[in-house]
Amino acid sequence: MTTVAEIADDLGQLAPISLAEDWDNVGLLVGNRAADVSSVMTCLTLTANVADEAIARNAQLIISHHPVLFRAVQRLTAETVEGRMLLNLIAAGVSVYSPHTGFDSASDGINQQLADLLELSNIGVLRPIENNADGLVNDEHPIGAGRFGDLAAPTTLAEFIDRVKACLDISDLQFIGDKSDSIERVGIACGAAAEFLRDAADHGCQVLLTGEARFHACLEAQARGIALVLPGHYATERPAIEQLAKHLGLQFPELTVWASESESDPVQWS
Repeated sequence: MTTVAEIADDLGQLAPISLAEDWDNVGLLVGNRAADVSSVMTCLTLTANVADEAIARNAQLIISHHPVLFRAVQRLTAETVEGRMLLNLIAAGVSVYSPHTGFDSASDGINQQLADLLELSNIGVLRPIENNADGLVNDEHPIGAGRFGDLAAPTTLAEFIDRVKACLDISDLQFIGDKSDSIERVGIACGAAAEFLRDAADHGCQVLLTGEARFHACLEAQARGIALVLPGHYATERPAIEQLAKHLGLQFPELTVWASESESDPVQWS
C-alpha cells in the first residue's frame, strides 16, 4: 500500500520545499506520514465544499496548492469554518499536503507550465534562486520565481490577449495597456504577483501575465510602459493542479487520483 510519505517524497522532488518562499507554509500540514493512501484529490484551494467532496469520495490525501493553516493557529474548534473543515478531515483520516510557492518556482512548476503553454522560447527566470546548494539548477530546467520568454514572432497586445484566453480556456480577462502595442517578450508570474513588474521590465518584457493585481500596481504598469494581462488567480493556477493529478496517476498507478470537480473560480464575470 502506498503511504503519505511516499507521495510526499515524490512531491518534494517535483516541487522542492527549499524553493518555497520564507513566509510560506508548505509540505505535509495535516496527517500522518505513515498512513496508507488509496485515493488522492488535488485542488487549488481547500474550501468546505472541496473538503466535503474528498470525504464523500473516500480520499485519504488532499494536495491543496494554497496552504491551510497559513497563519499561526492558537485553537482549532468547530466554531470557525476552517476549524470545522479541518476537524472533519481529521475525523475522516484525510491528510493535507501543500506545495504552494515551491511548485510555483519548480523546474516543471506552474510558471514553467504557463510558459510552455504559451510556446515561449529562450525561457528564463524572473528571480533566480540565489544559490544552488541543493544541486537543483541546470541550464535546461530553470528554477526560481517567475518566468520570461520570447514569442515565436512579434504580436500585438490584442493578439496576445486572445492567445492567453485560448490557452487558459477563458472568455474574459482584465488588461492594462494599448492593444496595438507590439509584444515580443513575455513575463509570467502566476497567482497574485504584480510585484514582478520591475523584474519583467528589467528582463525586457513588454507584458507581464499574472492572475490579479492591485489598483496601484496597474498604475505602476502604466507608468513603466509595460502591459499587464490579468486572467484571474484561478485561471493561472488551476490547469497545473489538473496536471498534478495526471502526474500522480502516472507515478502511482495503483492510486485513484483526480482533480477536485466541485472547485470553481469564486470570481464571476458579467
